[in-house]
Amino acid sequence: MENWKWYVYIIECEDKYYYTGMTWKPDLRWSQHISGFGSKFTSNHKAKELVYLEEYENLEVARKREIQIKGWNREKKEKLISGEWGKWE
Repeated sequence: MENWKWYVYIIECEDKYYYTGMTWKPDLRWSQHISGFGSKFTSNHKAKELVYLEEYENLEVARKREIQIKGWNREKKEKLISGEWGKWE
């Protein structure tokens, strides 16, 4: 697993909520969210669209980034999605 790429992503749900997650297989994870089996949150709020994706070489860095984004308010997440707020290194 050390050589895999990791992805931090944001999904917009049908009710306009955002869900932030992390995976090493974004296509599979998206399918899980769409089918209602991706997470309890997206099964309750219905995933609509993948709106943001970042790629990482390191699991721990990706995990820290996921936690960071989850702690952000809606406005800051929207700035990240629109490109006003960049990926940190």
